[in-house]
Order: sequence, then C-alpha cells, then structure tokens
Amino acid sequence: MARTKSSTQWMQEHFDDPYVKMAQAQGYRSRAVFKLKEINDKDNLLKSGINVVDLGAAPGGWSQFARQLLGKNGRLVALDILPMEPLEGVDMIIGDFREESVLHELYAVLNNAPIQLVLSDMAPNMSGNKSTDQARAMYLCELALDTAKTVLTKNGNFLVKVFQGEGFEVYFKEVGQAFNSVVIRKPKASRPRSNEVYILAKGFKG
Repeated sequence: MARTKSSTQWMQEHFDDPYVKMAQAQGYRSRAVFKLKEINDKDNLLKSGINVVDLGAAPGGWSQFARQLLGKNGRLVALDILPMEPLEGVDMIIGDFREESVLHELYAVLNNAPIQLVLSDMAPNMSGNKSTDQARAMYLCELALDTAKTVLTKNGNFLVKVFQGEGFEVYFKEVGQAFNSVVIRKPKASRPRSNEVYILAKGFKG
C-alpha cells in the first residue's frame, strides 16, 4: 500500500530528527528519552534508592533511562499492554493496568515498597480525528492520575504527558487538588508543532 503524503513527510522528519539520531547513537530505545532527561535535569525527579512506576512504558526508553539513576536499591516497574524487550533491573508487567489483576501484580512485585514517582508518557493510537484523539488522550491521563493517587506514597511525585485542548484545564486543576505543586514542562525534544506538554506534580497529599 502506498504511503500517504503526510506519512512520508513524517518518516522523513523522523529520520532527519537529531533526537532520533542521538537515541540511536547512545543506544536508547526511543527519542522520548531526551524529554525525560531534560525534565529530570531541571527538576531532579530520579534519585538513587527511590521506587518508580512507568505507565505505558513500551518500547521502554523512559525505563531504560530512569533505571540508570535509581542505584542498586531503587526499584522500577514498567507496565504496558504491549510486549517489551527485557531491561536489566526493570520488572516488566505486560497487561492493561485498568484491570484489577494487573494492579495486584504490581503490588506483588513491589512487595509493599513505597512508590515515590509515577511516570506516564502514554498516548493513544491517533485516528486523525482531533476531538476523538483528544478525548482518548485525556482518558489515558485520567487513568494515569487515578493510578498515581492509588499507588504513590505521601509526598510522591507524578509526571504525565498531556495534550493541550479540550479537557486540559480541568485536568490540570484536578492534578493540582492532589499535589502541593503543579507545573507545565515543554522539553525541547517535544516537536514544536505538537500540542503535547508534561504536567509535573510534586508532593502528593495522600
């Protein structure tokens, strides 16, 4: 099947993208690593010894980067409905985290260890219909927030990708009600035309 003009343009941009080339050169699974790296450099989220849950982790780039900074005593659990290649030192759970059984598996893996950070770089498969895609994206954000509120220890932190549009302002306020401080980050590795931003919430109220 012939590629559409837009998909051909995307492929060309992807291969010309300096972050794609950097990720390949440095052995990372995705260019998204550099979004997390920039936010972490500024906000110091990933610290030795903390326990982290990475939601929607496939292909595993964020987990790959985070694992390096957690030290031997830190734990990292990566969840996704899609299969991932194993990563040393990362506990992977393949399944839909909306299901109780997957959450129970998460608790079993952590063995009651406190979780200080929840990460979510999730996005839906885009249909091209803006209103549908935005609704799907916000639904995933709500699920990520619900999970964070369920598993985070008091004063824990939450970083989530959000697409600006319908529902964004309401969601931002909702996050703010559960955390002591909430800011928006737009890392350089986010493509300029994309309406994606990251909400960073610190100090979970519990």
